[in-house]
Amino acid sequence: MTNQHTNSFKKFIQYFWIAISGKETEFTSGSIRKAIFMLSIPMILEMLMESIFALVDIAYVSSVSVNAVATIGLTESVITLVYALAIGLSMAATAVVARRIGEKDVAGARIAAVQAISLGVLISIIIGIIGIIYAKDILALMGGEPDLIAEGYGYTQFLIGGNITVVLLFLINAIFRGAGNASIAMWALVLSNGLNIILDPMFIFGFGPIPEFGVMGAAIATNIGRGTAVIFQLGILFFGWGKIKLVAKDLVINLKVMLNLIKVSLGGIAQFLIGTSSWIFLMRIMSEFGSEVLAGYTIAIRVMMFTLMPSWGMSNAAATLVGQNLGAKQPDRAATSVWKTGKYNAIFMGTVSLGYLLFANSIISWFNTTPAVVKSGALCLQVIAAGYIFYAYGMVMSQAFNGAGDTKTPTKINFLSFWLFQLPIAYVTAIILDWGEIGVFMAITLAEVLLAILAIVWFKKGKWKQVQV
Repeated sequence: MTNQHTNSFKKFIQYFWIAISGKETEFTSGSIRKAIFMLSIPMILEMLMESIFALVDIAYVSSVSVNAVATIGLTESVITLVYALAIGLSMAATAVVARRIGEKDVAGARIAAVQAISLGVLISIIIGIIGIIYAKDILALMGGEPDLIAEGYGYTQFLIGGNITVVLLFLINAIFRGAGNASIAMWALVLSNGLNIILDPMFIFGFGPIPEFGVMGAAIATNIGRGTAVIFQLGILFFGWGKIKLVAKDLVINLKVMLNLIKVSLGGIAQFLIGTSSWIFLMRIMSEFGSEVLAGYTIAIRVMMFTLMPSWGMSNAAATLVGQNLGAKQPDRAATSVWKTGKYNAIFMGTVSLGYLLFANSIISWFNTTPAVVKSGALCLQVIAAGYIFYAYGMVMSQAFNGAGDTKTPTKINFLSFWLFQLPIAYVTAIILDWGEIGVFMAITLAEVLLAILAIVWFKKGKWKQVQV
């Protein structure tokens, strides 16, 4: 038995190393379980890198001033729109590139990659110009006080002005994921975040010849970190070891492919905006119950987001497997990949939910010991965790549709679950029936259960197998 465990551990380490080194790139044949593992590991690590990125910025900036933290909050609210465009376009890029790779049409994948990057550059230049010119007006529109605007507008200028680094990092990583090179996407974020962690304190507080920039320094460090990662990505696209290798003749505009990418991306953009706006409305409802309840809710959501990252990684793996296997004319293998990924995700999420149900009070008290905050945060963790297994299937199914290029179906499901169900239920139970914050928590859980059921029903119909991209 001991030898069996030792061999299993050795095999796990061997596969783990292959996954992060990107040596395995064939996902349309062989073991589906192995394919899920090879794609999920780098994608999980990539998602964890993103969450660390956000935590580091806040940790450093909180030492500057309250206005500095508030500036980041207001700017992030606006740059969410940039994320919506980048994520929508990324979904389209992953779907189209994965389909071409599955069809063994590497030239078609290269054409799609160039069109996606061209679109990203065009969008980010327009947004960047607006951000540089109207930074102060943007902060004022978001409700920033004059002293906050005076201290923080430089951060907004640099972050929105340099949004090309965010857009291209998202997009090129989506191209790598679609091609099955998930490990390259992971290493790009390791480089980006590693530089950000080193440069943040240097530019915020000053270091040697670098002056003290305050909160603006966080944006400078972020742009340098992400910009360096984008140069690394482009280097691999033109000279590296990925499946997609661009040459000079690929650098032409193909309107047909570009319009197809825009069409597919619209659903992805809508999905993100529906989800984001519903969270904003829920936050508004929660603010009715006082700052302590709101603080508990905010802490609980941050905790949950960190543990949701591995789940997102597995869901992204499902998107790549669906796209590539549909391209290889293997729809049944694509469907089997989704069901297996859903099962593994449910096992992971079920384990996490047990931890939340049993240790919610202790987890929240790590961040804040105020009794009312702990009580509210723990209740939030426990009620939402009760639906985690449904959440696991819902995420995988939604990403499977996106991987097939069917971004309309998850958009409809999100609209039904979040806007037509979650928000009215939250308002009625929390405000009209006066159940308080538990009404909001129950609405979140029930909406995720509904989303999973609708996604499974729609997925079983199999119309996603006929989508052409």
